[in-house]
Amino acid sequence: ESTNGQAPQPFLGRASVVPGWSLGSEFRSEPGAGLRCCLRRLALCQPDPSSSRGHHLEMGPGRVAAAGAQVAESLDSQKKQSRKRKAQDAVSTHCSWTKSLLGFESADLSSWNRFVCLLNRPTDPAALGVFRFLFGLLMALDIPQERGLSYLDHRYLDGLQVCRFPLFNFLEPLPLDWMYVVYMVMLLGALGIMLGCFYRLSCLLFLLPYWYIFFLDKTAWNNHSYLYGLIGFQLTFMNANRYWSIDGFWNPRKRNAHVPLWNYTMLRFQIFIVYFIAGIKKLDADWVEGYSMGSLAKHWLFSPFRLVLSEEMTNLLVVHGGGLVLDLTAGFLLFFDASRPAALFFVSYFHCMNSQLFSIGMFSYTMLATSPLFCYPDWPRRLIAKLPAFLQKFLPSTDPPQPSQECVYRETGQQRLGRTTQKVGLRQKLGAIFTVLYVVEQFFLPYSHFITQGYNNWTNGLYGYSWDMMVHSRSHQHVKITYRDGLTRELGYLNPGVFTQSRRWKDHADMLKQYATCLSHLLQNYNISQPEIYFDIWVSINDRFQQRLFDPHVDIVRAEWSPFKKTPWLKPLLVDLSPWRTKLQEIEKSLDNQTEVVFIADFPGLHLENFVSEDLGNTSLHLLKGEVVVEIVNKQMNYTLKEGDRMQVRDQNLGVWEVKFLQLNFRISSEPKALPQMKEEGEGSFPATHPMS
Repeated sequence: ESTNGQAPQPFLGRASVVPGWSLGSEFRSEPGAGLRCCLRRLALCQPDPSSSRGHHLEMGPGRVAAAGAQVAESLDSQKKQSRKRKAQDAVSTHCSWTKSLLGFESADLSSWNRFVCLLNRPTDPAALGVFRFLFGLLMALDIPQERGLSYLDHRYLDGLQVCRFPLFNFLEPLPLDWMYVVYMVMLLGALGIMLGCFYRLSCLLFLLPYWYIFFLDKTAWNNHSYLYGLIGFQLTFMNANRYWSIDGFWNPRKRNAHVPLWNYTMLRFQIFIVYFIAGIKKLDADWVEGYSMGSLAKHWLFSPFRLVLSEEMTNLLVVHGGGLVLDLTAGFLLFFDASRPAALFFVSYFHCMNSQLFSIGMFSYTMLATSPLFCYPDWPRRLIAKLPAFLQKFLPSTDPPQPSQECVYRETGQQRLGRTTQKVGLRQKLGAIFTVLYVVEQFFLPYSHFITQGYNNWTNGLYGYSWDMMVHSRSHQHVKITYRDGLTRELGYLNPGVFTQSRRWKDHADMLKQYATCLSHLLQNYNISQPEIYFDIWVSINDRFQQRLFDPHVDIVRAEWSPFKKTPWLKPLLVDLSPWRTKLQEIEKSLDNQTEVVFIADFPGLHLENFVSEDLGNTSLHLLKGEVVVEIVNKQMNYTLKEGDRMQVRDQNLGVWEVKFLQLNFRISSEPKALPQMKEEGEGSFPATHPMS
């Protein structure tokens, strides 16, 4: 090489070469290429001033040996550096691939410290601020509706004799005036969340009354009410007032400041769990086979599908199949950039349909508000930047967010090494721990029913943390409440639902126990001493036979119940009769529009009393399976029916009959003239005119 600062001249001379090596004009993979480079670098090539053709290379034997040794060492060094560069390139390629797909590098999970840094990575607060505003607005609308502010005097009127169903028996409602205060505090909290005004205090003002009212009445529990409480709990610990908030207007340090990544991580995981666990629950055989929501396909919203599919196929493929696929995949599709546009379309369509299909308050709109959380956090800024300038004056700022002390920052040159410019403090570690524990707890709760076995019935647990939305549909055919005076042994009946404002107690053993205990206290005001209370409740779940849910011979007042033990007086679901549903549907389709049918099944040793109204001109029994003894009380006659037998149980000349029958699997069909009047004993007594739906 030239040492006088000029450009090096072409290598055109003669050389003495070590045996086994060659110098060529092409320097790719030949050893000579490395030799030439080493020779030039070691300045072993000396220019020959007398030569007009260029440089002349002369080597003696000693120099050639030294050069050969140096060349060998240099080649080993180059090979090591090449391998190192390839490894670095592979790591860089892998990191860029994981970052483009997942939003973070795999190395961020290599240690606890790096994981904490990841969860506290500075993130744009814009999307979180917009969600905070929408959630507060929707909760302010929900409080007068589903929370019950508009009919509070009906629920909590002072002096009202009513049985209540709190989660903990010591919880009681406050006097009516104070209940209004509680609701107004909750409403002010929701408005404060929406405006981002005194944000942390507003979250507490909303959250504490909300959970108090939620625990006060189990009959109002459902999945979306539970979800509202969870989101309010999460927002209490987040910095959702860093964008589009009054707090930011008052405090420059909070205005448009970064938020830690875990603020988004928790909300995204929560919504993912809602979708995914709901999909897992829909893998139940009843849902997959199309029995959970059999009548939904008749709704006008599914008319476009019925143009190309039959009603049965619309029910199976669209209602049940489509719901299963959407719930299982929505959380994943929303997470990835490539699939997010399609996912946003389908989940938006899904929730808009649900808002018309069901009376679920603000749930559909709340889920619509959560979908943009999966987009890039700066999407509001980019959207506002595209609007006309005169509109931008009334909308949040599009300026980049300012740094925040609650985030962990990295220098640009140190990002690859994972070094931070801010020490990870206790606040950052607590945020990471809270996120991990919360996510684990939310994945565990839907499958924790082996702990709270007392709340399990035919389905596990109460509606709420299970996320088994719309998986089970019930119809109640017959409810009878019998009381017996403990001293005089006098027998009497109560109207179902007396002293209550809800019918939810019929499906849950814990509520039935609370109801019976409450009735035993209230009946003493009517000169009934030490009352015993018995319930005979017939339920069909997902188009099965109507059957007993609880043992009618057990005094529920004195019956044993524990939240952590199985309920001994719960009758099992007759799942072995589930295949009969196809046969039952065929029988229903074979009947004309004037004939209604009820399918019932019972356990051996039990009996059921039915009062056949004189309005039912043609009532018959058809035994499908088993054996049953029918007693016509008015005629004092017994009949034994076996599989396939039929009999008329209505005689035009005798008026109302009392029929007692025993045992298993028969149907009552009739051609009614008019709907019968309900008897005093219960929600009627299996009137054949009561449809399955």
